[in-house]
Amino acid sequence: MSQTYRQQALSIKARLFRGFADPSRLAVLEALRNGPRSVGEIVEATGLSQSNTSNHLSCLHDCGLVSRMQQGRYVYYTLADARVAELLSIADTLLADVARGVYECTRYMLPQEGHDAHD
Repeated sequence: MSQTYRQQALSIKARLFRGFADPSRLAVLEALRNGPRSVGEIVEATGLSQSNTSNHLSCLHDCGLVSRMQQGRYVYYTLADARVAELLSIADTLLADVARGVYECTRYMLPQEGHDAHD
């Protein structure tokens, strides 16, 4: 495997994890772990505004992480692949073991926590 190919593969993988790194997108994905929901139900579950939720759903749909289905006048969103829920579950388990280290790590601060994020 060439160095260029490995770099491209890592870049794409980083983009996948960047999708999970945004707290609002992560909240949307978490809301969909238990099955399909309408935008209104996702808004209620996450506390995000409807426009913010719709923007994140559009992003997640474009990236292939969620799918949507029309039922009457409502659109329902669901995780596009069961492995997304599995990845979230693995993250829960891993976090249970390393939470203190992640919490104390100053390199992983989010911008709203008062520090610049380090990529």
